[in-house]
Amino acid sequence: MRVVIAAAVALALMPGFAEATDMKSLNQGATSKHDKSQTTHKAVGVIRKVDAQANSVTLAHEAIQSLNWPAMTMSFKVQDKTLLDKLAQGKKVEVDFEQRGKDYVITKVN
Repeated sequence: MRVVIAAAVALALMPGFAEATDMKSLNQGATSKHDKSQTTHKAVGVIRKVDAQANSVTLAHEAIQSLNWPAMTMSFKVQDKTLLDKLAQGKKVEVDFEQRGKDYVITKVN
């Protein structure tokens, strides 16, 4: 028991320990505090649903390597309502998106 306590105290006193254990750096999949929210990611998939009132689409996308995500179906917000014209249900698309807070926002349709 003393060894465990001594080890915990020693780790806590190491420079950078508190910084390395803050919640932001523990965010799964992030390589730094800003990578996810500051990076544009690309997704290729098929539009499953368009919700013009909510300004969002449901996309069944392929794996996204930049986020270490497997293929899945999920909802994305759309930055600009004019992009909705390019996002018809059943259409295969390639999109650029960013994380903004808890939302994933499509910024461009390629």
